[in-house]
Amino acid sequence: MGMNAIELSSRIKSLGLSLPPAPKPLGVYKPFAISGNHLYVSGHGPVLNSSELIKGKAGLDLDKDGAKEAARQVGLTMLSTLVTYLDPEIRITKVVKVLGMINSTPDFNEHTYAVNGFSELLAEVFGAESGIGARSAVGMMLPQNITAEVEAIFEIEH
Repeated sequence: MGMNAIELSSRIKSLGLSLPPAPKPLGVYKPFAISGNHLYVSGHGPVLNSSELIKGKAGLDLDKDGAKEAARQVGLTMLSTLVTYLDPEIRITKVVKVLGMINSTPDFNEHTYAVNGFSELLAEVFGAESGIGARSAVGMMLPQNITAEVEAIFEIEH
């Protein structure tokens, strides 16, 4: 059950999705860590295929749809990390928990709508049963003025 990095790459291509380059850590951390049967993926930003980042505050520079698109791009970025760096012996069986963070003004209140961009992508890739887990969606200031950042926990088999 589940998908390894090779099967995940094939699934992404079959859906017609294009992955940006996998980002390298910008600090003292790993892109992900494994503990037992869980894969903890560090916060990822919205990297475009050009390696540029989607930047700006929701409620000021982008509307709720722009923020949702940024969160979807975070999903593609995270998938790129998994396809690029995850040992093919490891199979992702389901999404357990997602924390979605939106760079937003104090009066922006569409955080859950925006983070749906990430969640809908994972449901599309892994299926609704395995691709939707528990989730939080919050607003805050984000580094480099990126629009969205998401971290996730996956259940794995290895």
